[in-house]
Amino acid sequence: MLASSSRTFDLAVVGAGIFGLSIAREAMEAGLRVVVLEAGTLGSGASGGLLGALMPHMPARWNPKKQFQFDALTSIGGHLARLEAETGLSAGYRACGRILPIVSEERLDHHRERSAEAAERWVLQGRELRYDLEPCGARADWLAPEAAPFGLVHETLAARVAPRAYLAALAEALRHPAPQSTGGVPLTAAMLLEDHAVTGFDPANGQILVDGRESGIVAEQIVLTAGFRSFHLLQQVTGQAIGRGEKGQALLLDGQGLEDRPAVYCDGLYVVPHDDGTVAVGSTSERHEETTHVDMAATDDLLTRARAFCPALEGRQVLERWAGVRPRCNKRDPLVGRVPGQERMLVATGGFKISFGIAHRIAEALVDTATGRSGRITLPDSFRPEHHFA
Repeated sequence: MLASSSRTFDLAVVGAGIFGLSIAREAMEAGLRVVVLEAGTLGSGASGGLLGALMPHMPARWNPKKQFQFDALTSIGGHLARLEAETGLSAGYRACGRILPIVSEERLDHHRERSAEAAERWVLQGRELRYDLEPCGARADWLAPEAAPFGLVHETLAARVAPRAYLAALAEALRHPAPQSTGGVPLTAAMLLEDHAVTGFDPANGQILVDGRESGIVAEQIVLTAGFRSFHLLQQVTGQAIGRGEKGQALLLDGQGLEDRPAVYCDGLYVVPHDDGTVAVGSTSERHEETTHVDMAATDDLLTRARAFCPALEGRQVLERWAGVRPRCNKRDPLVGRVPGQERMLVATGGFKISFGIAHRIAEALVDTATGRSGRITLPDSFRPEHHFA
């Protein structure tokens, strides 16, 4: 064990996005002393975006990854209800469902098959999950009929959160935890440190390096949750480049009166209404771009395309344009577990477009690994470090 001091922790979490804050809360509830170090401000990376779309994979070619995501999406409502009750803050969750246009006879046959597979795979006791086919012209006040000449899909597994509100609720839970965990363990508030760019970790003495210098912060274990920047830190340690950043851009529009509408996925874009009277539209995927400047032409194109299939967006004011860099592993699936050859270093990154929907389950699995507890969550093999590292 390391020497005890006010700057000594059981777990240092590097990055205050959705993975980092979720893991910190789970670790705190397990009775660990936790510090979170963020290079910027809480949620200033890709997690601080606009969409908050919790969208399932298609039920075809079922595999452990899809089962993991299904279990996460069907449990997140209860998880967030507990977080909201604890903090008094809303995470903006709603099981809003999703509609998808059908543009050809071939795609109609495809979705008939998906509907049958959803009836087999999307099974949840106590809640009816649907994957219904509706005729052309259905929901014409939301999806333009010409965008869906062969009808549309309406599925009810999809949901959404308000990303920044979810992060704020997690931060509040870390700063002001309940008096004790559900297991009766007294909880110690986590320390949240902004403007602390972690540049290294000395496994011999547990010293955290910030901006290239010893910080005086010591940890038994460290977990990298710094989004795409985690890949650069991992490369320093392992010599392997296993992922990259991929830029995405989105818009926020005035959406008064649209709060109860389902999300729409059309023309490669999501349109996601939120409870606060806004609608998020996005996003782009720029595979070899790691900057966060907003490209006005690209976001204008997003708006033009979205208005073409969602006529209710016409004339609505643009409230914000956003750009961020999302972490994407070279092997596509998230990376979660202990870094090979590093007994005191763990990592959770690469959620890409599904991070918000699975973060609470990733947190449980990662904290089980850190504490040596029997796994409550079975990670897909494709999430594990041995899948990603040579």
